[in-house]
Amino acid sequence: MKQGERAGRGVKLWKILPGLARRGIMSNGTVYFPYFGAGMFSVFTYFIFSSILHNDIIKILPKSGYAWMLLEIGRGLLCIILLPFLFYANSFLIKRRKNEIGLYSILGLEKRHIGILFFAETVFTYAVTLAGGIVSGTVLAKLLFLLLLRMTGLPVDVKFVFYPEAFAETAVFFSWVYAFNLIYNLMQVGKARPAELLSGGKKGEKEPRFLGFYAAAGGLALGMGYRLSIAGKMDSNIFINFFLAVFLVIVGTYLLFTSGSVAFLKALKKSRKIYYTPSNFITISGMLKRMKKNAASLVNICIFSTMVIITLICTSSLYLGLDGILNFNYPFDMDAYFTEKEFSRQAVENKLKELEREYGLEIKERVEYKRVSLGCGKEGNAFRTKFAERGRQQDNFRVYLLLAEEYGRMENRVVELDEDEVIIYSRAEDFGYEEAYFMGKRLKVREEPAEMKIMPKAGKNDLEGGYVLIVRDLEAMEELVNLWTAACGIEEPADFPEPVHALRVDLEGEEGAKEKFIEEFGNWCEAQPGYMRFGNNPENRKRTQEMMGGLLFIGILFSLIFFMCLILIMYYKQISEGFEDKEGFEVMKKVGMDGDEIRGTVHKQILLVFFLPLFGAVLHTAAGLFMVDKLFGAIYFFNTRLLVSCAAGMVLIFAAIYGLSYLYTARTYYGIVSGE
Repeated sequence: MKQGERAGRGVKLWKILPGLARRGIMSNGTVYFPYFGAGMFSVFTYFIFSSILHNDIIKILPKSGYAWMLLEIGRGLLCIILLPFLFYANSFLIKRRKNEIGLYSILGLEKRHIGILFFAETVFTYAVTLAGGIVSGTVLAKLLFLLLLRMTGLPVDVKFVFYPEAFAETAVFFSWVYAFNLIYNLMQVGKARPAELLSGGKKGEKEPRFLGFYAAAGGLALGMGYRLSIAGKMDSNIFINFFLAVFLVIVGTYLLFTSGSVAFLKALKKSRKIYYTPSNFITISGMLKRMKKNAASLVNICIFSTMVIITLICTSSLYLGLDGILNFNYPFDMDAYFTEKEFSRQAVENKLKELEREYGLEIKERVEYKRVSLGCGKEGNAFRTKFAERGRQQDNFRVYLLLAEEYGRMENRVVELDEDEVIIYSRAEDFGYEEAYFMGKRLKVREEPAEMKIMPKAGKNDLEGGYVLIVRDLEAMEELVNLWTAACGIEEPADFPEPVHALRVDLEGEEGAKEKFIEEFGNWCEAQPGYMRFGNNPENRKRTQEMMGGLLFIGILFSLIFFMCLILIMYYKQISEGFEDKEGFEVMKKVGMDGDEIRGTVHKQILLVFFLPLFGAVLHTAAGLFMVDKLFGAIYFFNTRLLVSCAAGMVLIFAAIYGLSYLYTARTYYGIVSGE
């Protein structure tokens, strides 16, 4: 009989478990519905990346390799961000449910039944978020794909097709995410006793030990991170330094927030005048109760705020500075280079006039000059052979020798130099000396121009810094070449560097005709004697625009992702702490605390919690701008003023949105603790 009763009871339990799972989700809608929203947005974003990557169009469109590569990298970074974020959100859910699960255990549910309950809830959550994310992604994928095409400058008259691989990859990735969360939930409940589950998060945390050590270590880590960011140079170690700086800033922020917040709260607690008032008593005691968790939440909010601001700054700066990048790299529409001794000026002249008539274009500007390119090392004001043995890229430069007569012609000025006198132009930082030594020969620097038509200047151009030495005449040029070949140990005349004739042209007219003109002239040049290379710069600009457009597209999506993560962390933090503090506020209400006092207490606590991370994020952003400025040099963005202006604007915009989030969160927290 007992066996039959037990079997009947088991059947009844299996029947009510789905209902309990549904009721558990609905009764905890305050935490579950934002979790659904976070999951749907995560699925939507991942599905968008996968759909575009698997679409054949992105592979067959001309010169779309940069966009495809950046999207692939973006999807990998997305996985790294979404996995810990959804785990973080899930941890709030299980903490909120512990009391309820403890009650179920006392009422007779066994661990296996609770496991099935969690499994049912996880499957339901997975199905809803996957369906919602894919449906929204299906609706908006084509729109976002067209946005990508527009930003990269690729043709927009294309048809977007959905491929099964995108659906399958999305489903598999998020099945792993939710399976991981399920395992974590089962471990949290499985190792706890019913009494421990019922107590939930009521037990306060132990005070962290060695606060002084934490503060010193945090300050040291943060200082080292800031130093790497501010003092770092654009060299082969720039990316290593970047990730190391980010790691040190995160560690330093956590240690300082942990030690600083606890020390500050303890100091307030020691002050009888401050601590023993109803509003301050609840605020300080509540935050001390969860000091470690509070510090971790503040660190997450601070770091995600920094990521949002930095991403917005990079995206807006890149968008507004794209023309500057293109003009710096490609100041002319086309470049042609021939060996000087085989160059036919008359043949080039005839071909250019023929193409002008054929395509109805006008040559707006044409620059021709002879140059010799030498690889040199530089130490102070001395040019010698390459310092290759040092392994320092910044010591190796290209030095171009130009004739004063041709330089004067291209700059529309009369240039006369004395013997052993030169004009020096630097593409990066100014040369800054009145004398120069070239392979030991002393040269007097006549002047150092601020700009040069054929070579745009940027003081921070560490990657492709070069020098132009404008010499008196052909005899002076040959003397410097001989000094260089002797210093390099070159003896055979055939190995001497030959002068190159450079032709650079800017066209005026319709873009389509320009493209045909340049393409035909480039094909003609390839068949000429002495041809070396040709630069089709409209094509090069398009290729660069594709890469930058892909970066912009990823920047926009990641800004949304980081902001979503930030808002949900802030929301979960406040509702979790609201439920923890509710009982304390109910006690205080019974002893006479009114609604206005509760509201004042809420605002004090949330102001401290919200604006401390914002202050930290602004500091991190200010230090990070130095590193961003150097990293942007890798893509030839040198407009520091624009970067700083975008930073100021984005910080103000973010602070305004952050403030609105504070008002909404304060209202939600107040509603929980006040019972309204």
